[in-house]
Amino acid sequence: MDFNLDETQRDLRDLAADVLAKEASQERLEAHERGGAPYDEKLWQALDQAGLLSLCLPERAGGAGLGPVEMAVVLREVGARAAPGPMLARLVSTLAVARYGTAEQQNRVASATISTVATGAETVAQRWQGVPYAEQAEVILLAADDGLYLAPGPVAAIAEFTSTGEPAATITVEGERMAGAEAAAETRRLYTAAVAAQAGGVLAGALKLTTEYIRTRNQFGRALAEFQAVTMQIADVYIAGRALDVAMWSGAWRLAEGLPAEEDLAIAAFHVSEAFKALYTCQHLHGGLGLDVTYPLHRYFAHAKHLTHLLGGADAQLDRIGALA
Repeated sequence: MDFNLDETQRDLRDLAADVLAKEASQERLEAHERGGAPYDEKLWQALDQAGLLSLCLPERAGGAGLGPVEMAVVLREVGARAAPGPMLARLVSTLAVARYGTAEQQNRVASATISTVATGAETVAQRWQGVPYAEQAEVILLAADDGLYLAPGPVAAIAEFTSTGEPAATITVEGERMAGAEAAAETRRLYTAAVAAQAGGVLAGALKLTTEYIRTRNQFGRALAEFQAVTMQIADVYIAGRALDVAMWSGAWRLAEGLPAEEDLAIAAFHVSEAFKALYTCQHLHGGLGLDVTYPLHRYFAHAKHLTHLLGGADAQLDRIGALA
């Protein structure tokens, strides 16, 4: 595959970066955290007006008809800003409904302010755990073992804690059947690609922040970046980011082309956990500043931890890779 973005994808990346630079600045993120709202409505409206929340919907439903690679392009920029919000859940749910839903179902999701997706293991009585923005969503896509279902907002919800402070819940809900088991499995693969893309952006943002810090922070009369031990550690962070990106883009491209993507995505999911470990290195290189919640690195750390938990952690992914071998 060609890992270079085409013109449309580059324009989409630049658009997302521009919107997020204006609407997800350090000051805005701090204000949002102090306010306690489930998401930043101004940021959400700006993304919507730019067409970034509907890009995966078909054109007849007001979208751009784009696919997994374009979804990954946008979510990587979201991660690079460590911007909170239901962007990941929205893009995965709209892409899956665009692929498998009827025109009426597509319109229903398109008209919802918030839509989300549940891919966690179903336990009993239509009970789903860890559903992001479940209580704010008007439409919930359920990827069950036996098929794909579309449901309204939850009948019952129990709030859960997340490392980023974003809302999630265990919900009890039933939905109308949309498609079969393979569609549900493909939706889970889309979800894995989305998480990996956002994690790749988180690591890229943390790497940029750390590189700038060690370049300008002096110790014993020299910049930290001049010390060999420091350069080796920041190189390890760079390698972790590249490994994640290669697997993620390969998986997203294969999903877009209708090719088997399970192995690529399992490797990408494993490297999401490795990216979280790399955040420890970024924190270490910042010294005490890395623990200061008024400095933006803590936000990247929290997002990396959250995204790792969404996929089950490194051991689960190694088991998955072994099963696929």
